[in-house]
Amino acid sequence: MKLNYLRTFTVGLAFLSISAFWQMYDNVIPLILTNTFHLNETYSGAIMAADNVLALFLLPLFGSLSDKVETKIGKRMPFILFGTGMAIILMNILPILDNSYYKEPNSFKVVSFVIVLGLLLIAMGTYRSPAVAMMPDVTPKPLRSKANAVINLMGAIGGIIYLAVAAFMYPNSKIAGLEHVDYQILFITVSAIMFVAVGLLFLFVKEPKLVAENKALEEQHPEWNLAEDDGSGNEKLPADVKRSLGFLLASIALWFTGYNAVTTWFTTYVSVIMGEGLGGASTCMLVATAGAILSYIPIGNLASKIGRRKTIMGGIILLASMFFMDFIMTMIFKSINPIMFVNFALLGLAWAAINVNSLPMVVEMCKGSDVGKFTGYYYTASMAAQIVTPILAGTLMRLISYKILFIYATFFTILSFVTMTQVRHGDQKVEAKKGLEAFEDMAD
Repeated sequence: MKLNYLRTFTVGLAFLSISAFWQMYDNVIPLILTNTFHLNETYSGAIMAADNVLALFLLPLFGSLSDKVETKIGKRMPFILFGTGMAIILMNILPILDNSYYKEPNSFKVVSFVIVLGLLLIAMGTYRSPAVAMMPDVTPKPLRSKANAVINLMGAIGGIIYLAVAAFMYPNSKIAGLEHVDYQILFITVSAIMFVAVGLLFLFVKEPKLVAENKALEEQHPEWNLAEDDGSGNEKLPADVKRSLGFLLASIALWFTGYNAVTTWFTTYVSVIMGEGLGGASTCMLVATAGAILSYIPIGNLASKIGRRKTIMGGIILLASMFFMDFIMTMIFKSINPIMFVNFALLGLAWAAINVNSLPMVVEMCKGSDVGKFTGYYYTASMAAQIVTPILAGTLMRLISYKILFIYATFFTILSFVTMTQVRHGDQKVEAKKGLEAFEDMAD
């Protein structure tokens, strides 16, 4: 059994479009809120946190709804097409309001901007879980770590495409000293990327046919299914599987608590502790991202050989070690240096080992009819952590010391290792290859 990489890359186009949007959202919307509308950091921060708060409710809801939908174009595709279409319309209204307010400020335009922004976040929330759930829908359970590695890679490509577009359209030489920057062309370009990506997905991924093929294959392997039917057609998780799911979701929340604290506060941390500016901090995070991107496919292959759980636990050990080393190095060194870049590359590898395998472990515990709902569980755990940890870490840094950041991250990462030791389900069976099958794997 081998992964159809071309199909998986095509399925990943939905995640590419989502990632391109969020990269732009995180980069541009704060600038508009502070530079055009002159909102203070508290109000801007509250608006920027709204996407995570909405995600807590929207992602499980629409993931579960997409499980129950049956249409000629599939379960997930209607949500992807509708959500993308609404997002494209709404996102292009934002720069119009931004430019209009700059020319003629009034409170109505501020309120209108916030309302449109809220509707845009809802539109994006309607299809993220269905888009991610499509991968396990069309992928056999033993191959989902490899497939999720491809999906993560496509997401990274989406972010890179946006960054390249933004760097080309808005170089510092072009916008330096401007009182107001018009982002209309950027929003149009990103919406075009989203339209083309999802259009190609719709043209080349025939969801009902692929889902039926995968369902037929899984029916030939009942040992892949950990859920039991209660006689009414509803899924019933055995008690031991439910326990594993609970500990796995706790682990997801814990490692996101540690990791997101660093991604949120690292720039401020190195500014206070080392006197470094945005450039050095951004380079470190770019190296970590590059380390993750280069690791996605190899990590997926490794998990297929030694198992997802072992790969995740190895990643956790490496992540905690790198966080602790970051603490030591930022105490020793006076500036960011190549040794720290190596450390951040390994940090990216560790995060890839965790991130590639965690969603497949969650959806491994459900029947195919509930993939969307379980995808929602995954995002609920991760989003809840991302809401809480910037506040908690920031408070501790203010009350105790900025030096606590990496100790905080190390502590919660170690806790996630403890909870992962209690996860007994969600791994694919790793079978030894013999004869020609082994030779074929070696030749790949």
